[in-house]
Amino acid sequence: MIVTSWNNGKLSDSGAGYGLKIDENDRDQYFKKEWDNVELQLINYPHIVEVNINKQSFWSGNCRELINKDIGIWLIENGLAPWKKGQPPKLTMEPISKNRFLVKPI
Repeated sequence: MIVTSWNNGKLSDSGAGYGLKIDENDRDQYFKKEWDNVELQLINYPHIVEVNINKQSFWSGNCRELINKDIGIWLIENGLAPWKKGQPPKLTMEPISKNRFLVKPI
């Protein structure tokens, strides 16, 4: 699936406020409501990033972001953040096991 880099509008060198925006159809196809979290294997990042999806905002409305400061650190370290206004980078997010996904730049 293709996901979009996301930021809450507060650019932080700490990585806080960054995440990945998931398309509604992809969320419904690849994610399960019974999962408390998903694990992201960010390419060339030293550890697995665990992200909470056990929240109403992920499953309703327009807030389908996976948010974790490690995502922000990874985006910054790979030159993907910050980005020009209105041009967030697209990434691939591939399911590799139950609730684990491999994320890499396109």
